[in-house]
Amino acid sequence: MRTLVRKLNPELRSQEKKKKKKKKKTPNKIAEEKLCSANMAFRRRNKSYPFFSQEFLIQNHADIVFGLVIFILIALMFEATAKMAILFIQPQYNVTTLSPEGESTLYHYGWKDCATILFYLFIAIILHAVVQEYLLDKVNRRLHLSKSKNTKFNESGQLCVFHLVSSVWSFYILVTEGYLLHPSSLWENYPHSHLRFQVKFFYLTQLAYWLHALPELYFQKVRKEEISRQLQYICLYLLHISAAYLLNLTRVGLVLLFLQYVSELGFHIARLLYFTDESHQKMFDLWAISFVFTRMVTLTLMFLSVGFGLARAENQGLDLEMGNFNTVLIRMTVLLLVCLTQSWLLWKFIRFQLRCWREFRHEQAVRKRTAAKQTLRPLKRDSLAHHENGVLKAENGASPRTKKLKSP
Repeated sequence: MRTLVRKLNPELRSQEKKKKKKKKKTPNKIAEEKLCSANMAFRRRNKSYPFFSQEFLIQNHADIVFGLVIFILIALMFEATAKMAILFIQPQYNVTTLSPEGESTLYHYGWKDCATILFYLFIAIILHAVVQEYLLDKVNRRLHLSKSKNTKFNESGQLCVFHLVSSVWSFYILVTEGYLLHPSSLWENYPHSHLRFQVKFFYLTQLAYWLHALPELYFQKVRKEEISRQLQYICLYLLHISAAYLLNLTRVGLVLLFLQYVSELGFHIARLLYFTDESHQKMFDLWAISFVFTRMVTLTLMFLSVGFGLARAENQGLDLEMGNFNTVLIRMTVLLLVCLTQSWLLWKFIRFQLRCWREFRHEQAVRKRTAAKQTLRPLKRDSLAHHENGVLKAENGASPRTKKLKSP
């Protein structure tokens, strides 16, 4: 019967022929189809934009900056351009001094440091793109976060890497320079105008990183609601680091940066864990303790070093050639700046904690109300028929058994 139906119905015959053709695919055809589908997906992901357009710059900014870095490195290979290229790579203003241990090379600051900061700003942009593409984007695909959480996750991921590297680096400098074992060296022999290579290079890279954060707001397409908040802490970091570098307060600045970076590292780790699993909230408690501790230590250290240590120094006065800024006006300005910043941070912290406490109390009140509503309702009884919720019950509360009918 089936064969007769197939012969009589030409449509069924054509459909069977098509199925046979689909089944009989050579491996070459399968490979070609896979390549075509991969190429189509690649074309959809990477759209081509016109040169020097806004989207082109945003999508390829790391490649453009990498080309500039390669151009500067190639300039080192030729004698005519080597002197110009070395300004961008190596810190300038080195001075060789004689000491009991031997010759040592020290550095001071000048306008040529701007070229070095610009070069390492390019390096920071490249490293930012590498961390974003090869680490954070892969994690984001697995978490499936919303847009607001995605931007905060990327911000915390980038800052977590930077704070980790900077805290370890600053701690290494503090140990090797002996500032932790001798706290009085933070203000003794001021001005500290001559720096070692690792100290100067640390400050230059810190300035380069926080300057690179400004164009990254445009490259990362940060929302308008987040720009003001990020601009606040970026400008505060730039102000404090540049003030410590230009006023020759680099030793005190190293200790304060180490404390700040360790505290911020705890916060961003806690936020990353919270985004992966919202039940991880204990890290925020540890961060709150470290935050308050950092504020107290910062204020104490600044009053000891600037308020008392520099005030008792012999070389009082303003000397731009020697790099001496030990005057009453400058000391009071520095102390006022630090006190205002720390008090503002504490005020924001207290407001944040109060808001979290109110939200927690509100959630508890809502839970109590819902629990009270979900209590068991009283059973409805019918005294005549002994019904409970539509089910017939006997007098003693047991359900009556159905009687079997006898067969005739």
